[in-house]
Amino acid sequence: MIGLVCVLFLDFGSTIVLRWWAVSMLVVGWLVLFVLACVWWVPRPRRLPWLAVTGLVVWVAVVLGVTLATR
Repeated sequence: MIGLVCVLFLDFGSTIVLRWWAVSMLVVGWLVLFVLACVWWVPRPRRLPWLAVTGLVVWVAVVLGVTLATR
């Protein structure tokens, strides 16, 4: 869960370099990951770090994709 909070800070920190719609997509994606983490909290706790890794990979892909697309 700490990893997901770090990803949320990255998402909101991206407002400096990304457009509002890209940040909105990142936050909606984070909400999906957070709900999934809450569901998996007791039955599958070993999968939670992978959600943070997924959020980080998605963040990198969106930042690179939007930056290259708006050039």
